[in-house]
Amino acid sequence: MTNKPSRIDQAYIALKSAIIEQALRPGDKLPEDEVGQLFSMSRTLVRQVFTRLNGEGLIEIGGKRPATVSIPSLDDAVAAFEVRHALEKEVVRLVIKRWTPEQQTTLEAHLAKEIEAASIGSAPMSIRLAGEFHTLLADMSGNFLLARFVSEIVARCSVILAVYGRPHSTECGVHEHQEIIDAIAAGDEVKALKLMHHHLGEVEARAMITSSDAPSRTLAESLSPYVEGANRPEPIPAKTRGRPRLQMIKDTR
Repeated sequence: MTNKPSRIDQAYIALKSAIIEQALRPGDKLPEDEVGQLFSMSRTLVRQVFTRLNGEGLIEIGGKRPATVSIPSLDDAVAAFEVRHALEKEVVRLVIKRWTPEQQTTLEAHLAKEIEAASIGSAPMSIRLAGEFHTLLADMSGNFLLARFVSEIVARCSVILAVYGRPHSTECGVHEHQEIIDAIAAGDEVKALKLMHHHLGEVEARAMITSSDAPSRTLAESLSPYVEGANRPEPIPAKTRGRPRLQMIKDTR
């Protein structure tokens, strides 16, 4: 039986997902009281969530101004992709060294989710799953620090693409992910490294032009799907199940 995520973890995951899927855009304000109300948390707990997101470069905090989703500069973008190229090159090498048939099954199951998201035209889901492919691969490296750094840099790159990027190309991304899996499974390190370098280059290339402005939305509208997921109640036994309703997470500090 797995432990249920803490209140802080649930809010952190919800906000991070909203940023990665671009439901929250760079520059969007995150007032402590409003975020606390949405997740039924005290401002003290909200600040703990913000500290984690700030440490990963996803939001900016400080002073008396509300926290905001980060707006990375072009210099930030260049630095992030330089680091990402270096990290994911090592991921490929370690995964090939420790490759198992079970890992191939896991990656191909994830690829099936990417294909499904592309088929239904869900851009936010496709963006999230594309990033998760890389973090999943990093987890398979067997190096927990490398996996942690990759997770953080992938999230940073998602924000960069939200500022500068062109629309996510689901077909190209899925095809390139499949090629990377095939090369790794074949133990062809040279080809796998070349494919990963090309793939990341294509992702980086999308960050070279400014995207059009997204329609204005309130914080509650942007976070609504993520709040519902974080606050979803435990299943009720069939005999006592009644009309479903949203239950907010209560602060029991």
